[in-house]
Amino acid sequence: MADNARAKRLADLIREVVAQKLQRGIKDPRLGSHVTITDTRVTGDLREATVFYTVYGDDEERAAAAAGLESAKGVLRSEVGRAAGVKFTPTLTFVADALPDNARAIEDLLDKARASDAKVREASAGADFAAGADPYRKPADETDGDAAS
Repeated sequence: MADNARAKRLADLIREVVAQKLQRGIKDPRLGSHVTITDTRVTGDLREATVFYTVYGDDEERAAAAAGLESAKGVLRSEVGRAAGVKFTPTLTFVADALPDNARAIEDLLDKARASDAKVREASAGADFAAGADPYRKPADETDGDAAS
C-alpha cells in the first residue's frame, strides 16, 4: 500500500515537472503552448513512467509534438531526477492521450441518440394506444356475479 502511495506521489511530481519544463524551459517550437500533460503513471518499482499528453491542433501538429517530446526526453528526465531526488530516475515514455478523441466520439453518439429520441417523440405526439386507454381486464362487478347465481 505504501508503494502505491509513493508511486502516485512520484507520478504527480513528474506531471508537474514535465508540464512546467515544457511551458518555460524547452525552446523547441514543436512544443508550443498547445501541448498539455493530462496524466502520468509510474510502475510499482518506480523504474518507468508513462506521461500522457494531448495536442490541440491537426494531425501535423500532433506528429510534430510527438517528435519534439521524443527529442526533449533526456532533458525532461534530467529535470525529473533533479526534482525527485530518487536513487533511480524513471525512464519517460510519452503517449498521446486518447481521452479527447473518445469524448468527442461519445458526444457524437449522444447527439445522434437525442435526435432519434426527438423524432420518436414527434411521431408519437398525437398517437393513441393500440388497445385503448386502459388495456387491462378488470374483474367482473360483484353484482354481475350475484345475478348469474
